[in-house]
Amino acid sequence: MIRLTWVQPEDLVGHELRQAAEDGRGALPGVAAVGDRWHAAGGHDAPPRAGASPGPAPEELRALAEGLLDELAAIPSPLPEPSELDEIVASCPDWPALRPQARPLIRPEAGRVRGAWWGRAAGCLLGKPVEKIPREGIRAIAEATGNWPIRGWFTAKGLPPEIAERWPWNRRSAGTSLAENIDGVPEDDDLNYALLALAVLERHGRDFTTEDVARTWLDALPAGRVFTAERAAYRNLLTGREPPATAVHRNPFREWIGALIRADVYGWANPGDPATAAAWAWRDARLSHTANGIYGAMFAAAMCAQALVAGGVGEVIEAGLSVVPPGSRLAGAVRQAVADAAAEPDFERVADRLHARHGHLHWVHTVNNAALLAAALVHGAGDFAATVGAAVAGGWDTDSAAATAGSIAGALAGGVPERWTTRDRLASSLPGFDGVSIESLAARTLALGEEDRR
Repeated sequence: MIRLTWVQPEDLVGHELRQAAEDGRGALPGVAAVGDRWHAAGGHDAPPRAGASPGPAPEELRALAEGLLDELAAIPSPLPEPSELDEIVASCPDWPALRPQARPLIRPEAGRVRGAWWGRAAGCLLGKPVEKIPREGIRAIAEATGNWPIRGWFTAKGLPPEIAERWPWNRRSAGTSLAENIDGVPEDDDLNYALLALAVLERHGRDFTTEDVARTWLDALPAGRVFTAERAAYRNLLTGREPPATAVHRNPFREWIGALIRADVYGWANPGDPATAAAWAWRDARLSHTANGIYGAMFAAAMCAQALVAGGVGEVIEAGLSVVPPGSRLAGAVRQAVADAAAEPDFERVADRLHARHGHLHWVHTVNNAALLAAALVHGAGDFAATVGAAVAGGWDTDSAAATAGSIAGALAGGVPERWTTRDRLASSLPGFDGVSIESLAARTLALGEEDRR
């Protein structure tokens, strides 16, 4: 039997029970009863990192899992964390005014758009070889190769065999993302989704819908290159479900980081207009995510929009928080992270506090990674290497957190240092994009603003 990650029912129940514990349902009698029935039947808890259990489940356990997932879905979260845009806006007292007049600034800010694309690529590339390696392993590798604090690409040169054996590189990425073998920007979902967002805007314009995003996925995105919430939503599309049902049906990953990593282009297309950027990110995110999963996308898009015109990191984070319900788990986590990073110059101590508060979350959850992203931006204070290095040293979703951090830092600086660039070629599994240049992507992003003024 094929052990397909992120979609098989017997692997989802543990994750849904974990999600229930996070969104306020865990103590409800119905949820506790489901957990008891599941464990009594031999069902397992959510694995800490893996996407599938190692072996096939008995048919009766799979059938039970399907029923229990539907029972859990019928129990709503009691937390005041809405997923509809009008309710999100109403809950945000500092929701920014629409500023479409800011869009013509995009031509003078062309260097910032280029910096954002290169920054996203560089941050992603830095985090790829150590993805799934915990903090202590990342530090051990970096220290052993003279790269601590992290200020450059990872390398296997000089790495003692005992450290390499204890902390093996990400097997899919090491061959293309270590200093000695980097030749252009390798394929990654964190970059594929930026390309997809660009394709959505080029095909459908500013009035694109969630359904347009879904059709673009089905047209261009290989099913094997989607993970967690996106894989669940993709499966739901293929079985005939419509958004936003695609985000909730048997999808315990709906508050994980996937929507956040899809949002940057919506910000770059709306310089100085975080409200529009956030609304566009919402249209995209609701295909696969709810609540804090959606807020993460809106947070990132708003920051990316402001980074094209802002004078500093504080202004960018303020814009991001303005589109997030202030009583949400994500807003609270970000505010605490910002305060910690502002008060403590040693980022390892900041990361200690982040892990103490959020270490119970999955390593690709939105809340912990958004907090890490904000802390890295504050710590870096505009220094590109310090920013992306901190995002990776935090040890959760290393390539995703560093990609967004790099996007914002690169935009604020109007470019990235030359040592953080590569051959101008981006690999992709998306049709029409494999081998595309970063420079051409920046030009196409700028052209979106030009179209608006014609």
